Order: sequence, then structure tokens, then C-alpha cells
Amino acid sequence: MKKYNIAVAGATGLVGSTILQVLEERDFPIENIYFFSSKKSAGSSIEFMGSEYMVEELNENSFDKEIDFIFFAAGGAVSQKYAKLAVEKGIKVIDNSSVFRMDKDVPLIVPEVNPEEVFNGYGIISNPNCSTIQSVVPLKPLHDNFKIKRIIFSTYQAVSGSGLGGIKDLEEGNIEFYPYQIQGNALPHIDSFLENGYTKEEMKMIDETKKILKDDSIKITATTVRIPVKYSHSVSVNLEFEKPFELEDVYKVLEEFEGIVIKDDVKNNIYPLPLDAAGSDKVYVGRIRRDFSVENGLNLWVVADNIRKGAATNAVQIAELLIEE
Repeated sequence: MKKYNIAVAGATGLVGSTILQVLEERDFPIENIYFFSSKKSAGSSIEFMGSEYMVEELNENSFDKEIDFIFFAAGGAVSQKYAKLAVEKGIKVIDNSSVFRMDKDVPLIVPEVNPEEVFNGYGIISNPNCSTIQSVVPLKPLHDNFKIKRIIFSTYQAVSGSGLGGIKDLEEGNIEFYPYQIQGNALPHIDSFLENGYTKEEMKMIDETKKILKDDSIKITATTVRIPVKYSHSVSVNLEFEKPFELEDVYKVLEEFEGIVIKDDVKNNIYPLPLDAAGSDKVYVGRIRRDFSVENGLNLWVVADNIRKGAATNAVQIAELLIEE
């Protein structure tokens, strides 16, 4: 198998360090690897696959090296400044920020859902929002079979989605990163508020879902909430289909779809939990039941590790689509 020169921008952060873990776990074919960070973290060392590497400061000259793929996990401002510079040097960019997601010329990829889109665009491939990723995995087979008419997303998102600052607020009881205490609390406020009353996080779920499923006709609304859980986001998904369905058929199409694990035996208190999903790359689906308030309505409870499947693992899976045997 051909081996590749890889770089990670934001290598010392929560998502960046998890990308390294996933690359190692999945035995990605690496020839050389480079780690980039802000000036603050430059000069530190990272252990990867049994070797020590020096972290370099990311700058305009970083892309003079021979690099095939670079993972950007350093935030939107860094991606905005450097991603296109990398592309100009012939490097494929897999970007975890929201900067390019709605660019019509940038593919927004969840490998189980739309792998055929990965070779489109001009060299930047966007990793979707964490909650969007785990939601569209079960939505794809359901949309293909029953045609989704409307979606209501209600999320219960872990503090790790905010990075190390969110984790610190939870663990230490601080009110530094969030505007209010997160311990013993729930904040209906993820990212900044927009003029329409929604948050940016809610609009990401709405817009990205339509783009990934390639259907602007789906009516979607969302409420996103931060809860005092360290890892794994949970999403209550309420669906209205155009076509009638039988629950047995819903189970069948979900069970047969890549990346989904059904945990749904309520008689024995079996349903997806954040603790069960943490550390996993699967999307867990349960509490599958009809919504009797509308015709052709369905409820799902969807849980996944937001740092792994919702960010790092999805990014590595995107790179795996690009490699040659």
C-alpha cells in the first residue's frame, strides 16, 4: 500500500490529539508526519507510534514540506488563514472547522452517507458539525426509503464539544468558558445567537443536514443544549415522512446501514447512553417509536462520541477515502 505524508494543525488540542490516536488505531499508511500548533505550544513534543516528534509553529512556510493530507483542528480562524495556502501547495485539506462547510464548491462528508462527494471541489473537504454527523448517519437510509418531510432536532451536547475549556468548567465548577455554571445545569446556548433567534450551532445542523442529504425541501428546526456530560452527544430526532412505514422496516434499514448500532430493548432498560458511546466510533440508535401526533411520524434517540465519530474519526475516515491501495 502507498504511504502518505500527513500533517495535523492543532495537534496539541482535544480533536487534534484524538486524530493522532485514531490514525494509530486504524493503522493509517504514513510515511512522514508533521505536527503544527500555535506559537504557545510550539516546541513541545508529541509521542506518536513509539517516536517523539517536535511540534512546529504553524505559519505560511509550513506547507513547503512535501505533504499529501493535512488535518485542520485548530479552529475557524486558523482554517480561514491557512487552508487555502495549503491547497495552493497541492495539499488535500480535511478541515474540522465550520468555515468552508456551506461553500458550494467544498464537499461536506460523512463517509457512510456521501462518500461519492469526496473527490469534488478544489482541495478542501469539510468535516461536518459533530451533532450533524451522528444525526445524518441514521437519517440517510430513512430518507432513501421513506422520504423525510420534516425534522425536529433537540440535542443534549457534552462539554467536550467546547474543547478543553468546557471540560475544565465541568470538572472544576468554574464559570470561565460558559456564561453560567454547567455543573448540575443545562444551557440552551451553543455558539453565538443570531438575529433569527437561533444559535449558530442550531443553524449548522439545519443547513448541513440539507447539504449532506442533498435535499433543500426538508423542513428542519433545531434546539441545541449543553449538558454536564464529558463525552458523547445525544440527539432526540423527530421525523415526519412522506411515505407510510412499518416499524419493522425502520429497524431493518437502520440495522443494515454501516456505522449504526441499534440499542433498543426498553423492557430491559436498553437504550443508547453517553457513557456507552464514549470511546466508540459507532452511532447508537434507540427509543425507536412512532410519533402518533402526525401522520408518518417517527422518534429516534441518537448517541455518539462527539470527539471521535463527531470529529476525529470522521476526519480520518475521509482521508481513508482518498488513499490508494
